Amino acid sequence: MAELQEVQITEEKPLLPGQTPETAKEAELAARILLDQGQTHSVETPYGSVTFTVYGTPKPKRPAIFTYHDVGLNYKSCFQPLFQFGDMQEIIQNFVRVHVDAPGMEEGAPVFPLGYQYPSLDQLADMIPCILQYLNFSTIIGVGVGAGAYILSRYALTHPDTVEGLVLINIDPNAKGWMDWAAHKLTGLTSSIPEMILGHLFSQEELSGNSELIQKYRNIITHAPNLENIELYWNSYNNRRDLNFERGGETTLKCPVMLVVGDQAPHEDAVVECNSKLDPTQTSFLKMADSGGQPQLTQPGKLTEAFKYFLQGMGYMASSCMTRLSRSRTASLTSAASIDGGRSRSRTLSQSSESGTLPSGPPGHTMEVSC
Repeated sequence: MAELQEVQITEEKPLLPGQTPETAKEAELAARILLDQGQTHSVETPYGSVTFTVYGTPKPKRPAIFTYHDVGLNYKSCFQPLFQFGDMQEIIQNFVRVHVDAPGMEEGAPVFPLGYQYPSLDQLADMIPCILQYLNFSTIIGVGVGAGAYILSRYALTHPDTVEGLVLINIDPNAKGWMDWAAHKLTGLTSSIPEMILGHLFSQEELSGNSELIQKYRNIITHAPNLENIELYWNSYNNRRDLNFERGGETTLKCPVMLVVGDQAPHEDAVVECNSKLDPTQTSFLKMADSGGQPQLTQPGKLTEAFKYFLQGMGYMASSCMTRLSRSRTASLTSAASIDGGRSRSRTLSQSSESGTLPSGPPGHTMEVSC
C-alpha cells in the first residue's frame, strides 16, 4: 500500500472570469498604491456635500485617524507637515487616515453662490456620521485644530461610542462673549478677512517676525480662489455655541483627550480653561514651547512623539520605538497636589529645548508639558 503524503492546500482568492494570477496580483498592487496615494470621495449629507480623502487600508479592530482642519486651511495645508514627518510613518502604517475638508475648502472648490447658508459648526459635526457610514468605519481617533477641534468635540459629545480618543489643538470651547464680539467688530473695521484669520492662526510674535512660514500662509489665504467660502467658515466659527464642558458633570468628553497648544498662542488661555473643565483622569495637556500658533506645522516631531505616547496609553502601538524626545535626554518631573482624594494627580513636566522626555502610560493624569 502506497504511503500517504500530507499535502498543504493554500486558500486562494477567487479570480475574476478571464483573470490570470499575474493580472490579479498587478490589480491588487495598483489598488494598494492608489490607497497609499489617497482616494478623494464626496458624500451628500443633510447639510450639503462634504469631501474627504482616505489614505491606507482599514486595520482590523483599529479605529481610523480622522482629521479636521482649522479656518483658512484645508487638510493639506493644515496637516501635511505633520503626517509627512519621518517619525509619523510608523503611526500611519498602523492606521487608516480620513482627512476631511470642510465644505468649500477642498482644492478646486467652486465659490458658493451669493446668499448661500453655510452650515454651523454643529451641523458640520452632524455630517461626520454620513462619512463614517459611507466608509463603514465604526470608531475614530480624532485630530482637530481650532474650528476642527471644536467640530470633533461636538461630535464626540453626541456620539461618544464612536470616538476612542481626541487630539485637540488650539480648541476654544466657549462661545464669543460680548467683549469678544466688540473686539471682533472693531478689528473687522481695520483689518481684512485674511489678516483676521492669520491673527486667529498665529501669535502676534510670529506675525511680527514675518518668517517664511508666515509669508507662505499669508499668501495661501490672501490669494485663495475660494476666499468667499473661507469667510463663511470663519463666520460659522465665530458664531459657535458654548460646548458647556463641566468637570464631573454630564457634558464632558468621555474618551482619552490630549489638549495641545503652543506657548504664546492666541488660544492658550482658552485651552488652559478647557483643561480645567475636563476629567483629569482622561486628559493630557501638552503646552509646547517654540511652536507658536500652529504646533503641527512648526513642531511636527515633538507632536508626533506625544501622539505616539497617547496611542500607547490607549493600548495601541505598545512596541513603538520613541526616537526623538526620549533618547539621550533627562526630565524634571514635579508632582503637584492630589485631585479627588488620591484618585489622580496633576503633574507638570518641565523641558528645555535641549532636554526632557514625555511620560508614557495611560492618560490617567492631567499633564502640562512644556517641550
